[in-house]
Amino acid sequence: MLTAQPSAAQNLSDIVSAEFLPGWRTEQGTHMAALRVKLAPGWKTYWRSPGDAGIPPEFGWAGSDNIRSVQFHWPRPDVFDFNGMQTIGYSRELILPVEIWPTDASQPVKVSAQMDLGVCSDICVPAFLELGGDLIPAGGKANPSIQTALRNRPENRREAGVRDAHCSISALATGLRLTATMDLPPLGPKEAVVIETGAPGVWVTEASVTRNGTRLTATSDLTGPDRQPFSLDRSDITITVLSKGRAVELLGCPSD
Repeated sequence: MLTAQPSAAQNLSDIVSAEFLPGWRTEQGTHMAALRVKLAPGWKTYWRSPGDAGIPPEFGWAGSDNIRSVQFHWPRPDVFDFNGMQTIGYSRELILPVEIWPTDASQPVKVSAQMDLGVCSDICVPAFLELGGDLIPAGGKANPSIQTALRNRPENRREAGVRDAHCSISALATGLRLTATMDLPPLGPKEAVVIETGAPGVWVTEASVTRNGTRLTATSDLTGPDRQPFSLDRSDITITVLSKGRAVELLGCPSD
């Protein structure tokens, strides 16, 4: 097990540290591991879509061996208020399960992960962390911490009782306006909605959210890179509804 080393430019060892959790080989031949980030009291880091005031995390795998692809299984995040702006992330600890597809399942996997994170309290600072380890072809034990993080994933349509979800899209001078309408039972107080387009470089504003019974409506404006026209694939849209202790993730958003 290797601990992370903060970048030389910032001595952040009293704020953030990380370790690689080796995990286990699944029946499908993938390996379920995790990246564990620990934060000092009062500090937080960010989800994949961090909100207007957040810093999106970035990951690299330089130096790894026998990795064909990886998939993150993000646990549900919390919604924070930062100087009147909505941010989305984790406090105290983030255990981020990573499912690894080996190029050759009969051979060991070497993991070398690089993490660029924003960590925030009253101020925000960047952190660069490096960690990794070796995974054997048929080894490892189910890790309770990783299993808990997997169970804390957002609910899907069926689990949340979503009966309908569709999106309307209209043109703006600077991009597009996307309105998502969902037939979704209330999750709890202060629901927040995050719209991700899957299109590189597209800026998405914080969603304006209204609810009328089981009808939840969220509207965001989308601006392309350099305010240039861009294409939007409805099947790449991800909509996440967040409330305290619950989250629902909807993949794809067809037209009315």
